[in-house]
Amino acid sequence: MSEIMPQVSSSINALMREYETITNNLANLNTAGFKRRCNTFSKTLEEQMTGAETYSPGSIELNSSLDFSQGNLSETGRLLDFALCGRGFFVIETPNGPLYTRNGIFETNQNGQIIDSQGRVIAGEGGPITIPSDVGISQVSVSNDGSVNASDIPIGKFQLVDFGDNEAKLVPIGESCYQMPDQNIQPVAAENVIVKQGSQEVSNVEMIEELVDMIMVSRLYEANMKFIGARKEVASSITSAAMA
Repeated sequence: MSEIMPQVSSSINALMREYETITNNLANLNTAGFKRRCNTFSKTLEEQMTGAETYSPGSIELNSSLDFSQGNLSETGRLLDFALCGRGFFVIETPNGPLYTRNGIFETNQNGQIIDSQGRVIAGEGGPITIPSDVGISQVSVSNDGSVNASDIPIGKFQLVDFGDNEAKLVPIGESCYQMPDQNIQPVAAENVIVKQGSQEVSNVEMIEELVDMIMVSRLYEANMKFIGARKEVASSITSAAMA
């Protein structure tokens, strides 16, 4: 029992982390630009449970990664909503360095600069993109390459970047924003990415898939707990017999 219990305990901890990941994905089902986190673990337990009369625990190898696959586009008609089609990120300027996001729900501050919902400036290739005070939002148009025009006058272009094979090293920090912890990794200009004005990229979370995973995790967790209970009963019986 002493040899197998650490393995069971490790499996339970992994399943709890998997469950937390699933619930976080589901909580962000309607968050624009959100990218689901995937925890991939071995199917040992599932295979042992399927068609088996007795349960034998196995280890769970938990490897976490972000799924940056394209989310569907939702047309909003709002002129400061932008969706990206293809690989790439908007850049957010902060005092602690740049952040990267696919959440293109923007607005303007009192200076006319395009900002995100937290009031942080969205980077343009030549600095912040500022809409002149005498230009209404209805006069702002953005082309597929991210060029911004106000009353047909160019006022800037969104800085769109890509991390290529290093994309997996990005770390989520909330609000559909990511940070690159490795300062030696610098993004490059995004290619073949299209900016869609008046649209949002919805979360790439698939509710049915997440619910199916949640059911499987719950079953595996329950099986592990039952196994622990059974082992405790056996140990208790042995102890009682020895003391009789």
